[in-house]
Amino acid sequence: MPKTPAVSEVDDWRAALAKAGELRPAIVTAILEVHDDRGGKAIDAVSEQRVKQYRDFTVVVGYESEYVVEDGGCTCKDSQYNLADDDPDEKCWHALAVEIAERIDAVDHHDMWYSDVRDFV
Repeated sequence: MPKTPAVSEVDDWRAALAKAGELRPAIVTAILEVHDDRGGKAIDAVSEQRVKQYRDFTVVVGYESEYVVEDGGCTCKDSQYNLADDDPDEKCWHALAVEIAERIDAVDHHDMWYSDVRDFV
């Protein structure tokens, strides 16, 4: 299990990303250092435009399903079973992808309700 990063490390990449407005090599390195494989999967999801904002939810298209991310939490099994409830900076890659995409304006917006779309998926 990766070590829990200091809060300042997490805040640093978030602040740097919000300021830069794009994924730069130093920021990517910082995300990977803090979040390991989860950070890499999140970056991949953002670059592949798999972060979708609907009227009711933000959804990340995963490898096997779609996951609803709301208020920093996610519906995936990683969030439910593997992450410490008392560490708000420890997140699954879906939640990280939303944080990254929001900071670089890479969220794919859909003017429809996910609850309606979900029936077709």
